[in-house]
Amino acid sequence: MLEAYIPILLFVLVAIGFAIFTLLLSGLLHPERYSKVKLEPYECGIEPETGARDRYSIRFYLVAMLFVIFDVETVFMFPWAVMMDELALFGLIEMIVFLFILVVGYVYAWRKGALDWV
Repeated sequence: MLEAYIPILLFVLVAIGFAIFTLLLSGLLHPERYSKVKLEPYECGIEPETGARDRYSIRFYLVAMLFVIFDVETVFMFPWAVMMDELALFGLIEMIVFLFILVVGYVYAWRKGALDWV
């Protein structure tokens, strides 16, 4: 019975061994030449104006959360689009109700000032 799990065990051991091997090898081979540019928090070529650990307004996080919520909710439209022919009128009405609820939530957040950056 346990013979069926031997390939899984070997796969896990090889994966762990490969991870450890590559970490050790990169630790031994990497150059240790640090410069001012490499020690900066961002290496995009633009000089940072402030520190990397400055405080941000709560509105930044609120807008980010709203974006994630609305973005995830719109992902629910893809299965509907794939099965649109099979769902027919019921699917259309269901998606209209879903979009209505989504728009009501967006308008509510907009009216409450959650999307203002001031």
